[in-house]
Amino acid sequence: MAAQKLFGAVGKLGIGLAVAGGVVQTALFNVDGGHRAVIFDRFKGVQDKVVGEGTHFLIPWVQKPIIFDCRSRPRNIPVITGSKDLQNVNITLRILFRPVVNNLPKIYTNLGVDYDDRVLPSITTEVLKAVVAQFDASELITNREMVSQKVSEELYQRADSFGIILDDISLTHLTFGREFTEAVELKQVAQQDAERARYVVEKAEQQKKAAVISAEGESKAAELLAKAFADAGEGLVELRKLEAAEDIAYQLSQSRNIIYLPQGQQALISLPH
Repeated sequence: MAAQKLFGAVGKLGIGLAVAGGVVQTALFNVDGGHRAVIFDRFKGVQDKVVGEGTHFLIPWVQKPIIFDCRSRPRNIPVITGSKDLQNVNITLRILFRPVVNNLPKIYTNLGVDYDDRVLPSITTEVLKAVVAQFDASELITNREMVSQKVSEELYQRADSFGIILDDISLTHLTFGREFTEAVELKQVAQQDAERARYVVEKAEQQKKAAVISAEGESKAAELLAKAFADAGEGLVELRKLEAAEDIAYQLSQSRNIIYLPQGQQALISLPH
């Protein structure tokens, strides 16, 4: 009987410890690094206090922790909108976002844990449509940095009103409709043809100028020769002949296969037999 009582007491103690352990286990919760928690009380609702990292206590079955990831997370949001000149524009915006820690109770109360799904696509679409409509399609290409800056400024303000911080905003994709793309390609081809035609015209102009300059030079040379002949008479002609003969004689003297014979037939008779 004593042994049975002892075993009964030990069993009750074990059950009590197990129940106590279960209660303690349900009264603890962990908040990992980079996360924060909001406590929901069944009687008081969402508490204003934000719980930081570590292990914390709560009242079992009365309170429940809602964990938020407060690290920067990326999200790509595609939007189809229209430009000022009514061209279809496909834009993809990449956003790095995180919640404002002190606003987590308000965010959970108004938006829930999936606040990013509820807010970011709608405000991004709204801002992109408003900004892109201010620019022509060509301006969106040439002034992309300005467009990105205007989108960032307006999107920062819109996100801040919902308690969301945007760490980075960038336009990662920007394309246009098929009609506009074909028009741009045709324009580029036309510009290349125009540049080629301009080059041909400029080349012809340069050749024409060169021919005119060459003709003017030849005319000037002929004019100078005519003047020299008029001033020097036949003496200049004789001088040119002497210069030509001197040059020919020099060229002949440099060749081994040419022998110079004085004028007259007696030179052939005097050669040794």
